[in-house]
Amino acid sequence: MKKSLFVICIILSAFLYCTPVFSQVIDEVVATVGSKIVLKSDIETQYVQYRMQGSIGNASSMRCQFLENLLFDKLMLTQAELDSIQVTESQIEGTMNQRMRYYIQQFGSQEKLEEFYQKSLIEIKDELHDLIRDQLMIDQVHSKITADAKVTPTEVKTFFNRLPQDSIPFVETEYEIGQIVKQPPISDEALNEAKDKINTLRKRILNGEKFSTLAILYSEDPGSAKQGGELGSFGRGEMYPEFEAAAFSLKPNEVSNVIKTPAGFHIIQLIDRKGDYINARHILIQPKVSPYDLASANTYLDSIAKLIRANTITFEKAAQKYSDDPSKMNGGMMVNNATGNTRFEASQLDAKMFFVIDKLKIGEISNPVAMVSDDGKQAYRILYLKIRTTPHKANLKDDYTRFQQWALDGKKQEMISGWIKDKTQKTYISINEDYRDCNFTYRWTN
Repeated sequence: MKKSLFVICIILSAFLYCTPVFSQVIDEVVATVGSKIVLKSDIETQYVQYRMQGSIGNASSMRCQFLENLLFDKLMLTQAELDSIQVTESQIEGTMNQRMRYYIQQFGSQEKLEEFYQKSLIEIKDELHDLIRDQLMIDQVHSKITADAKVTPTEVKTFFNRLPQDSIPFVETEYEIGQIVKQPPISDEALNEAKDKINTLRKRILNGEKFSTLAILYSEDPGSAKQGGELGSFGRGEMYPEFEAAAFSLKPNEVSNVIKTPAGFHIIQLIDRKGDYINARHILIQPKVSPYDLASANTYLDSIAKLIRANTITFEKAAQKYSDDPSKMNGGMMVNNATGNTRFEASQLDAKMFFVIDKLKIGEISNPVAMVSDDGKQAYRILYLKIRTTPHKANLKDDYTRFQQWALDGKKQEMISGWIKDKTQKTYISINEDYRDCNFTYRWTN
């Protein structure tokens, strides 16, 4: 039997990122776990993916490793059925959209993705549907097994003391940074000015001028203006709700009414629609904060900085009371989205922010500095340097949260190992003789 395949799902943080690989192999069942089977093609496709990534390793050993990973997945799926775990179509669709965005971004466009695989986006989604459903079920079982995992300070210390010295990593300089943001209000005059400008552009388009040309000249979305306002393919749940409602209601080449979102005012033109995805272009005009209001924000933050420097109020309380940024709920401390903690390496900081932070001493507050918020609005902020580490070999005092996470990961792995040992004794598992000599981590058969 011949089969086209999509495989190799790599879980990063809360998201699934999968690379589709097609291969044609003669299939056979190489293992059975409960009512689930592992096909030779499942292993071979993972091996092809491994080689395509430039990895080199013993072919037999790697195939055994891939088989063990698949045995674990099938065991988790068997448990998911026993526990009556369900995933909804909306959950599958949400993950599917994330996956498609990743694919399209990697290939540059939906058309290039479809051309490469010689399949429509709908066909690709259909082929991924069951894989995503299974992975979501596996995730739920995994979370259930490790739900009670906790580590005490004593366990973290024990974990650190047991580490071989040559395995303790070297840590580059890291920073913990707080901010208090003042977002000046947009005046009615500025709103009306922006609205008049985009209405004028819409009339020019309706009178025959080219949408893409006006987008290049006037759109204030730097990401799409150079492409004539073109956004590329997107599905539902990726844009502002107001934007999506308008875009998905359009016919090809039709121009929307003026749409207001947190980013500003838009007009949208639909380019084409393919299944659940559309490609559109837009022009964005953002209401501008007046120079007077920006100056007021600067002065306002300067007065707060003076209060903090005079120890009249702590930075944390000032952030909670005065900041317009969501970080106020965390005492003003910025969170690194890549790690989930409050530590940043220099390479992870915006160049302008680093220029300010690099001049501060630990505990110092900066003067107000201009910034642009995530939705493109002008604002001011003061920055607070809480911690600056020096490059060092990781240690328990300076890097406790790092070792705490590693110890917790180890505890979770112990729980998973215990679960596998228990379930393999209660579940029917059969492995093809060709793989009986594999040096598995776990004992899958008696």
